[in-house]
Amino acid sequence: MCGILAVLGCSDSSQAKRVRVLELSRRLKHRGPDWSGLHQFGDCYLAHQRLAIVDPASGDQPLFNEDKTVVVTVNGEIYNHEELRKQLPNHTFRTGSDCDVIAHLYEEHGENFVDMLDGIFSFVLLDTRDNSFIVARDAIGVTSLYIGWGLDGSVWISSELKGLNDDCEHFESFPPGHLYSSKERAFRRWYNPPWFSETIPSAPYDPLALRHAFEKAVIKRLMTDVPFGVLLSGGLDSSLVAAVTARYLEGTKAAKQWGTKLHSFCVGLEGAPDLKAAKEVADYIGTVHHEFHYTVQDGIDAIEDVIYHIETYDVTTIRASIPMFLMSRKIKSLGVKWVISGEGSDEIFGGYLYFHKAPNKEEFHQETCRKIKALHKYDCLRANKSTFAWGLEARVPFLDKEFIRVAMNIDPEYKMIKREEGRIEKWVLRRAFDDEEHPYLPKHILYRQKEQFSDGVGYGWIDGLKAHAEKHVTDRMMLNAANIFPFNTPTSKEAYYYRMIFERFFPQNSARLTVPGGPSVACSTAKAVEWDAAWSNNLDPSGRAALGVHVSAYGNQVKAVEPEKIIPKMEVSPLGVAI
Repeated sequence: MCGILAVLGCSDSSQAKRVRVLELSRRLKHRGPDWSGLHQFGDCYLAHQRLAIVDPASGDQPLFNEDKTVVVTVNGEIYNHEELRKQLPNHTFRTGSDCDVIAHLYEEHGENFVDMLDGIFSFVLLDTRDNSFIVARDAIGVTSLYIGWGLDGSVWISSELKGLNDDCEHFESFPPGHLYSSKERAFRRWYNPPWFSETIPSAPYDPLALRHAFEKAVIKRLMTDVPFGVLLSGGLDSSLVAAVTARYLEGTKAAKQWGTKLHSFCVGLEGAPDLKAAKEVADYIGTVHHEFHYTVQDGIDAIEDVIYHIETYDVTTIRASIPMFLMSRKIKSLGVKWVISGEGSDEIFGGYLYFHKAPNKEEFHQETCRKIKALHKYDCLRANKSTFAWGLEARVPFLDKEFIRVAMNIDPEYKMIKREEGRIEKWVLRRAFDDEEHPYLPKHILYRQKEQFSDGVGYGWIDGLKAHAEKHVTDRMMLNAANIFPFNTPTSKEAYYYRMIFERFFPQNSARLTVPGGPSVACSTAKAVEWDAAWSNNLDPSGRAALGVHVSAYGNQVKAVEPEKIIPKMEVSPLGVAI
């Protein structure tokens, strides 16, 4: 993984332009502290800042085909690169890098090879034979990528806004699952799964198929030549990631090189719900556990750095990014270069607490589709940029293409939350890993209620942020908010405070347009706010805003359900299908 920057067709091949591209590329150095590379062909520049994980010795970029007529700069991990190499017997590979297959696949298949890649990636490929280029981003947008256009006719590509915002007339987020072709001067979607149309699926729920798909997604991500670990909050998603990793680590190439002892990491305020749960899970699965504490003041002091790095003014994203940013620095200081994380599960399975109010399976499924499509603006952006701020990579098995295919093909009736039947949020995932003979997790962890990361690190965290914003944003300032910020007008002092900082770093109109907006409760889309009339008066992204749902909700409290009362026994037929 790394940071990439490309300037294409700028009509300037001077030394001064090369120096400018190098200067902008250095703004991404935090993403790739291990190597810097720049290839120039006429008025096209491909720059790269490398975080070396696979083949650290020889995998420096840009990468080339045999005669160097095809040049590629890539930010990504290609998990099936060994299988793809076998399909290219007539090609000679210069490095052992997993990304080395891209130039050769292009030679064989032209622009139509992107769907063959199993992994996360953003890349720019320049064909010097006709001076054409293509740009592509992974299916969900796990890797960050932006595209911009200059007045001189140039096209700019950067892993982060800060690489192009000062030099482009217009720029925007590069859409996930798309390819941009210079020959067509247009985008086209290369990722076209059935769920994208939001058609309601009808496949029966097979818990073992779901379990096996997730296990495969985790195992393929253990591709590494450097030390790694797992982020463990003690919630369902990160606990399953950690448990599966610990169970299957032995026997992998990673274990042979770095040992079978898995390191886990957690962050929180003193006494935070996540810290206690994470320690219990770590003891249960046998990881070497690292617990990091921070204070509300530590987090407040980091706000400006975090907004600069994650490049958003979205309240939920900033709240959750700050502790992740602080933890990532600690993890990197221990010599770890990448971690496995649990992002994506809540979007796929309807794990956010507001899904309790979904009126029917159709709306439930359509909301999960909307949430997955928007992940690149929220949790993927947070996980990618708050870790890469310190040169740490995050891998997310829940967003594996094949796993998403399996999970989103399940009839959403099985995902619906039905308390009267003992089915809490993400019930299908919990039940898939509810193994009596070889348990993955303790029962009460497997059935622990959803905590949003910004809540789980300590409820005092959000209250502290709000109190800090109150000191810097007056009532009079809020009265003029719509005039100062007509687009995505801040509706709270906390939002106003973040917006002021963002605009100082990224003052262009294009920059503010990259950030999503609209009403939300407990991380819902604007459409889902319509599910409960009371929510329109309580628009807060915290999970506690789901009144009458969260056991620690604002206002009305609901009694927690004991795990043993909500776990229906799963019997499995000889064919491996749940009965």
